[in-house]
Amino acid sequence: MPVTTLKQLLDKEKIKYVSIIHSTAYTAPEVAASAHIPGRELAKTVIVYLDGEMAMAVLPANRKVVLADLREMTGADQAKLVPEEDFKKRFPDCEVGAMPPFGNLYGMEVYVAASLAQNAEIAFNAGSHTEVIKLAYKDFERLVRPQVIPFTT
Repeated sequence: MPVTTLKQLLDKEKIKYVSIIHSTAYTAPEVAASAHIPGRELAKTVIVYLDGEMAMAVLPANRKVVLADLREMTGADQAKLVPEEDFKKRFPDCEVGAMPPFGNLYGMEVYVAASLAQNAEIAFNAGSHTEVIKLAYKDFERLVRPQVIPFTT
């Protein structure tokens, strides 16, 4: 079962969450539609290189990463998308492209789009293309301690 570690963390921390099983979906808009979640509440996880180090950029499904803004806001000299081949081994408990935004479980910094941080709740892929977890944003923030910055269009 994908992301057992995540669910163990949520249970250990007594976080209230809902697991939503949906039909197979691969893109963020497909996941949002399949799970009946507004695109602004579905967090998609994009893996980026910031000065050669992998990090997570977490943003609403209905937005896009602006790499120049991410680079500028993080103080990095370089920012670029990481090809799936480069990161899939980093997430052994996840299907490729379905990583949850818990960089703390994978040794990565997490940057959250300011627009996502305004939500009372967020939902995200739970390591598979058929399951989403929904929880209070404040609980996500407490566990992950992301840096909240504007980097989307």
